[in-house]
Amino acid sequence: MDSSSGMTDHERERFQAQYAEIATLAGGLAHEIRNPLSTIGMNLELLAEDLDEFDDSQHSRRMQTRIQAVQRECCHLEDVLNAFLDFARAGEIDLIEMQLNELVADFIEFYQPQAQEKRIDISPHLSTDLPPVMMDRSLMRQVLMNLVRNAEQALPNGGLLEFQTMSRDGRVQFELIDNGSGMDERTRANMFQAFFSTRTGGSGLGLPTIRKIVEAHCGSISCESEPGRGTRFTVVLPPAEAAS
Repeated sequence: MDSSSGMTDHERERFQAQYAEIATLAGGLAHEIRNPLSTIGMNLELLAEDLDEFDDSQHSRRMQTRIQAVQRECCHLEDVLNAFLDFARAGEIDLIEMQLNELVADFIEFYQPQAQEKRIDISPHLSTDLPPVMMDRSLMRQVLMNLVRNAEQALPNGGLLEFQTMSRDGRVQFELIDNGSGMDERTRANMFQAFFSTRTGGSGLGLPTIRKIVEAHCGSISCESEPGRGTRFTVVLPPAEAAS
């Protein structure tokens, strides 16, 4: 029995097999969609080149505008497809023992130039006494990236982003806090539902993917937010000793 999640070894194996089957189906679906989508995009480029050879008439400009609109929709479909694949594969984990602070510090160093460009100040508060955790480094980095992208939407004119780690009640905790626009009760209640999005053009899979990844690590994620008062996301993970 895994005391950190309440699963027996057999239940965990069945859980992982179900995730693997979903990921395989998602990969096949993505392949069937991506091929014709690529063909459509290529033919749109050829049409745009052909139109360039015509005179600069009002009719030609209208055609160019319409082609560009379809090209943007193709790019959006590609983004949704990639987000769907991330969501479907979120349960496939390769765990290693590591320090959460190492992951967070590396991510902050990577993200700092983008933060400066967006006028976002980063304030790290990383506890020095954290026990190691069992993590899939790539997937947990994806969690950080998706959380930061979500925060950026609440900080269109810049602001403050706090990265905090701590040990609490025998578990390892990470918090990302922004002083942005915040969320209303309806958004908070639905944010982890697949395909729910308040952003035009959003896939609605970023936060659901985060939750799947965290739960695959036997952890939990929660959110506190109020309109005009910012947002706090909290990720809680079991220490390596408990997870194993």
